[in-house]
Amino acid sequence: MTSAVLRLDGMNVPLETAGPSRKARLTIERDGSLTLRAAEDIDRAELESFLVAKRAWIYKKLAEKEALHYEPVTKELVDGEGFLYLGRSHRLLIARTDDRHVSLQRGRLVLPATLVGDGHAALIRWYRSRGKTWLQPRVTDWAQRLRVNVTAFEVAELGYLWGAAEPTGRVRINWATMQLRPSLVEYVLAHELAHLKEPHHGPTFWNVLARVQPDYADRRTELARVGATTWLGESAVDRNDRGI
Repeated sequence: MTSAVLRLDGMNVPLETAGPSRKARLTIERDGSLTLRAAEDIDRAELESFLVAKRAWIYKKLAEKEALHYEPVTKELVDGEGFLYLGRSHRLLIARTDDRHVSLQRGRLVLPATLVGDGHAALIRWYRSRGKTWLQPRVTDWAQRLRVNVTAFEVAELGYLWGAAEPTGRVRINWATMQLRPSLVEYVLAHELAHLKEPHHGPTFWNVLARVQPDYADRRTELARVGATTWLGESAVDRNDRGI
């Protein structure tokens, strides 16, 4: 058995060569590391192409493995509960007021007492509204950079997907994304807009994204880390469905 190392998006992938089988086998170890096993006479370029072809599968499985280490985040509707907005934590204040909307006042997230009966729905509506306002000019900016046409944009409930883009030019971003710090929100947005140019997670897609966001790999890594501990509301069921 001999050993070498291949690279994929900054990750080291040890190559173990042994046996006559022509079928390459890719394994994600318990610690999240990757190992590629293949016959010694398979050309290195062929193995590198194999890794590229498996990129989407790799990131999906790594995300699933990471998600298993965390319990789903829950939030209580009580004074002092912390809620993130653009990376900063704001304490909840349940107030007796005639206002019928959640608001951000002096660093506190104010929830009218009359809306507590709605559960978390009022807070999610607030995230969607603020998200639409914050993201809209950035949609225009990133669309111009990527030279794509966005026909419709909305902040929506997407379960465990950060975002979604359709060939028609319709783009949706998960309201939960607005809890992340701005650079990660913009990564999600640029990622989805890049899909309007290239729908698949192949080399062409990552090259498109790299041209407008050279540090996308660092942002993607951070998103995978913090995403598993982001509050997703009460409707999502299976954490392993998370996308990007």
